[in-house]
Amino acid sequence: MITARTIPELRAALAARPGRPAFVPTMGNLHDGHIALVRQARPLGDVLVTSIFVNRLQFLPHEDFDSYPRTWDADCARLEAAGCDIVFAPRETDLYPAPQTFRIQPDPQLADILEGHFRPGFFTGVCTVVMKLFSAVFFASGGGTAVFGKKDYQQLMVIRRMVEQFALPVQVVAGETERATDGLALSSRNGYLSTGERGQAVQLSQALRALAQAASAPGAPPLAALEQQAMQQLAQQGWAPDYLTVRQRHDLQPPQGDAAPGTLVALGAARLGGTRLIDNLEF
Repeated sequence: MITARTIPELRAALAARPGRPAFVPTMGNLHDGHIALVRQARPLGDVLVTSIFVNRLQFLPHEDFDSYPRTWDADCARLEAAGCDIVFAPRETDLYPAPQTFRIQPDPQLADILEGHFRPGFFTGVCTVVMKLFSAVFFASGGGTAVFGKKDYQQLMVIRRMVEQFALPVQVVAGETERATDGLALSSRNGYLSTGERGQAVQLSQALRALAQAASAPGAPPLAALEQQAMQQLAQQGWAPDYLTVRQRHDLQPPQGDAAPGTLVALGAARLGGTRLIDNLEF
């Protein structure tokens, strides 16, 4: 497995492995969910690239950029075992040698709701770094495949829309959310949970499942009432919810009329102690 620190180093490594890349972008601190994406990507290209870069542009000033876990040695060991060919791990000055004054501004109808409402500018930072990573990885080959997890559902939708709008030669493939045996979605931020909080953390996925079931029931009350009830119940269990909501999968807008089965997704974000978790459930 080759490690590239700069874009020229990455492009030189790719030139030595001709073909179309399969790419998995990460911020490191890898868990089984990341490794599942890497294994999913392995047969989708001729060379497998994984990036490790903690992107300052998508963190708000009060968020955990400086304390975000960096686990370089363990990450590399896991990636090599999963069949990764090239790890692209730029330093901040390598990816942003000058202040990144040019930014990708995503469609506010998709990016300023839900996560974008509670984390203003988040998806601008995501789109900007992903566009730059795509340029670095796919420049020579003229395109390839990138795998993103459904666990960050809105991010997946935003990236897909960006690829469509700019006609990028990249096929975006979705990876299913990996879960612990109790149903908790795997996340790097689960490591912030105390032992007691870890036992409670599955309540978020349980709340989303209950919301989806209630919304699917014949003669269900209005969605707004169900969503409010779900938030109140989660708050009573000691959480501080930002949202629990049901949306159309294709645009993350509220459902219009009777939605067909298989077209909706329940999404939630809530803080347990000092840790903010997100999850979703398609139905």
